[in-house]
Amino acid sequence: MKIEHIAIWTYQLEELKAFYERYFAAQATAKYLNEKKHYQSYFLTFASGARLELMQRPDVQIIHKTAQQEFLGYAHLAFAVGSAAAVDALTAQLVADGYALIDGPRHTGDGYYESVILDPDGNRIEITI
Repeated sequence: MKIEHIAIWTYQLEELKAFYERYFAAQATAKYLNEKKHYQSYFLTFASGARLELMQRPDVQIIHKTAQQEFLGYAHLAFAVGSAAAVDALTAQLVADGYALIDGPRHTGDGYYESVILDPDGNRIEITI
């Protein structure tokens, strides 16, 4: 058994798609449109085979949150980039491009080397070795 995909609702479908394509080398499918439900989505596939579905529909509610708040449920996506130098480089690039750095890069108590940034919707992205 494997997880087939993870899905995220967004009001910034194109921006989120571009973010994951640019920084995490995702490959997007053609946009799916369901005009009756006012729904649109992309599936993004990563080199490992993992998939992320980005979905947009105008009636989905926004949860107002801050970068420092945590909520039950989805916590973060973690991307392994292969080395501490790659963690540092990608983190520096994201920060230089204006994305919020929440933590790190640092060694954690459970043995990870990681940083945490926010994607354009404020979802936490963990970048690790």
